[in-house]
Amino acid sequence: MEDIKPKDKSSYIPLSTLTNKAKQTGGTRKLYVETYGCQMNFADTEIVNGIMGNHGYTITDDIEDSSVILVNTCSIREHAEAKVLQRLTELKKYKKNNPGMVIGLIGCMAERFKRDLVKKTKVVDLVVGPDEYRKVPELIENIIDTGEKGIAVRLSKVETYDDIVPLRKEGISAWLSIMRGCDKFCSFCVVPYTRGRERSRPLEGVVAEVAQLWRNGFKEVTLLGQNVNSYASSGNDFADLLRECALAVPEIRIRFTTSHPQDISMKLIETIAKYDNLCNYIHLPMQTGSNRILDLMKRSYTIEHYMGIIDNIKKIIPDVSLSTDIITGFCTETDEDHGMTLDIMDEVKFDGAYMFKYSPREKTKAWEMKDDVDEETKTSRMMDIVELQRVISHEKNSGLIGGKYDIVIEGVSKKSDSMLTGRTDGNKSVIIPKNGTSIGEKVTVKILKANSATLFGELVK
Repeated sequence: MEDIKPKDKSSYIPLSTLTNKAKQTGGTRKLYVETYGCQMNFADTEIVNGIMGNHGYTITDDIEDSSVILVNTCSIREHAEAKVLQRLTELKKYKKNNPGMVIGLIGCMAERFKRDLVKKTKVVDLVVGPDEYRKVPELIENIIDTGEKGIAVRLSKVETYDDIVPLRKEGISAWLSIMRGCDKFCSFCVVPYTRGRERSRPLEGVVAEVAQLWRNGFKEVTLLGQNVNSYASSGNDFADLLRECALAVPEIRIRFTTSHPQDISMKLIETIAKYDNLCNYIHLPMQTGSNRILDLMKRSYTIEHYMGIIDNIKKIIPDVSLSTDIITGFCTETDEDHGMTLDIMDEVKFDGAYMFKYSPREKTKAWEMKDDVDEETKTSRMMDIVELQRVISHEKNSGLIGGKYDIVIEGVSKKSDSMLTGRTDGNKSVIIPKNGTSIGEKVTVKILKANSATLFGELVK
């Protein structure tokens, strides 16, 4: 696959500049975007905002004041789609109050449902898939001029948006997409059908953007991909990319998600261990502890292979934090299969987990299988998994009491204006008293108490 040559990224465009640009060109068009789903969707929203800002749009957080509403969507589970469809019915009132308003649906649901969304919802003017965001301004102009609905859902083998400067609000942590699409075709997953095949951004462009983020005041960046371990650019793999980012900007914290167990390498694990600014945190989806179910899921690894990787990670990065994904109630899953998942959770002792009930998705291989685990059983098994993980997380967090850790202050605690929140290198959330500490500051804290979700500490003087 041919790399796309990146443009110079030294000209970061802040929100205020784009707002002024719109005013100078006489533009009064305002864009409001709602985002649902994974980190990749939030990163895509920043790309769309960058594209729209360069076309004279002001980005607004006030839906009442907008002339264009875009809903960036997720298709990974039925619940996510249902939430968006419900939201679209609620948006009809804005259209009623302002008939000239353009309402668009972008992202994975756009790719999955295509023109059906216009017919079914009666409110959507614009449907744009993840590889067609460059067309959004043109399609909106055409809707305004002709009233013709806009549909653009073609998947691309080369689009990476490497030349687009994402429009990010000021903050501490940033999402940065390093690749798009997926080639794994797990039997339960729609991503290859909604986001296309894998293609990677050039290494130089990613490193340049990480450096620019640091200059713009960001303290942490998370590199994103459906399977970052498959990253490839001019002979460089993901470990090479991490090394180059770590060397180029040693002051910035670097995280990544998501890894696929089939492709994670010793080279990658050793690279994480070598550089201090590469966070000692790895999210490694397991999905199930049963080899039989893994085979049905088309996950391309066994639980023995998975556990071998976990052992290597723990040996090379002793203070690593591990999280995972677990799906319960997959087709034909038995109580024995469920027990295997619980056994692996108990053996690995993940610091955290994202846990889901299986949801059939059209076009996937699993759609052709019988969804034969009833909802009551799925719910019961989910409760088992959630409770076990709660106990493990509490145990792991309690083991940190008395320890001292560096955190980056990310903001004010939701529970008290007198408290601040930040995260450790291992992605643990920590609450501390303000005591003159500023957002964005890196401080050392001592952990005083913990629950399953949060650590509580004090500044080390």
